[in-house]
Amino acid sequence: MAAIDETDIKLLTILQESSNLTTKEIASQVNLSPTPVFERIKKLEKEGYIKKYIAVLDEEKLNNGFAVFCNIRLKQHSKEYGKEFISAVMSIKEITECYNTSGEYDFMVKIHVKDMKHYQDFVLNTLGGIDCIGHLNSTFVLGTIKQQYAIPI
Repeated sequence: MAAIDETDIKLLTILQESSNLTTKEIASQVNLSPTPVFERIKKLEKEGYIKKYIAVLDEEKLNNGFAVFCNIRLKQHSKEYGKEFISAVMSIKEITECYNTSGEYDFMVKIHVKDMKHYQDFVLNTLGGIDCIGHLNSTFVLGTIKQQYAIPI
């Protein structure tokens, strides 16, 4: 992180908390005028420190509040199966996160659906259609204790 200074870190911290602030509002928090703040933010975007801006939606209000973590083991470790699985995951909207993991399973995915009935249908008809999957294990989220989108910097 040698390419960024303390002011850049403050800017990133502010933007992680609320990316819809105006440049003027951000500038007042870091004791700079809006123009240098704007230029610094554009530099952070260009250098890849800021990947994108998003709105965090309420999954309950959107009727997709049933969350499941699913650990997946491929039938075998091969380049072809890995590519097939990743390609399939990228096209499935219900899978909101996917991680390649070590240990007993090869991948962990987070899935959002309406309810248990929809999850059962999802497992049978969507995941069941991915031929390279050898085994899966589902863990149902009973409640969210902490959900933080900001990373420590």
